[in-house]
Amino acid sequence: MMAVALAGGVGTGLLTHAGATAVPTFAVSAVALATLAAVVGHATDELGSHLGPGLTGVIQSAVGNLPELFVCLFALEAGLVDVVRGALIGSILANSLLVLGCAFVAGALRHGRLRFASESPRMIATLLMLAVAALAMPTLAAVLHTPAAGHEGVLAIVCALLLLGVFLTTIPATLRDGVGRTARAPGGERSVEERGEAPWPLWLALAVLVAAGTGAAFVSDWFVAALEPAIIELGISQAFAGLVIVAIAGNAVEHVVGVQFAARGKADLAVSVILNSSLQVALVVIPVIVLASWFITGAVFTLVLPPLLLAALFLTAILGAVIVFDGRADLVEGAALVGLYGIIAAAFWWG
Repeated sequence: MMAVALAGGVGTGLLTHAGATAVPTFAVSAVALATLAAVVGHATDELGSHLGPGLTGVIQSAVGNLPELFVCLFALEAGLVDVVRGALIGSILANSLLVLGCAFVAGALRHGRLRFASESPRMIATLLMLAVAALAMPTLAAVLHTPAAGHEGVLAIVCALLLLGVFLTTIPATLRDGVGRTARAPGGERSVEERGEAPWPLWLALAVLVAAGTGAAFVSDWFVAALEPAIIELGISQAFAGLVIVAIAGNAVEHVVGVQFAARGKADLAVSVILNSSLQVALVVIPVIVLASWFITGAVFTLVLPPLLLAALFLTAILGAVIVFDGRADLVEGAALVGLYGIIAAAFWWG
């Protein structure tokens, strides 16, 4: 995987500086981003053998979304606000609908009806619904013409700070229980101890983590540089590109991980990994983007969403909570989730 990430990063750089057409550069950089995410996950997992599962879970939350975070920051700096908005919300939709649905389908085809402990998924689904409600406030304030209309920027900052505060309250539980320890094991493999392999030395895990993070920054810049020309060349809208293409490319590895866990009959781990990915975007990535926008463009990323996108987000959060409530899932529920994702994606094809 590291060889593929290195080749993808070098290839993207060469294509960019050689003035290659946008679509090949965009495709190669997307592959490089996905594999760099896998390398970050592998290094984080190796770091866990030295730091323990709890602290590793916290570090994972902090660095696991680096590629996606870099893409959104560079896109925001380039003025691609629709892409950023679509990518952030699209990450939640893709995880909670497409990936969870595919995981249920893959698991049900091999093991029949899946059963999983519902306590943790219910808590995650509840937190996600609360996060979605908070993210909706700037939009509702603008659309309903309340006294807060015109102050959406300040309201977005308040929402971001409070969501980060909610995230901080989850850290003690993560340190205690080590939730999410294996969430980003590369390719859906088992953790270092489970594989029976000798762990990396601490210096190597840290060096690979720093190198992968640095590489993700460069590749993200090249990815965004090729994004707008590729959108024009392919004839797709910024909204669709962000909602589907960028969101899936930025989370491709963890998408595969969740489905593979379900296919192996590890439904508990699959559901927790997938839903935690959505929750991290809502509680960490989006608030960080809102706060960072002050320093990138001088204008706040306001969180004012198109009504259709906000409705899709609410439907996703509610449906996810309903499906995981009973701790069971089958082929029909999985197909329904995938179908809803397809319908939402189709609705944004035109922008």
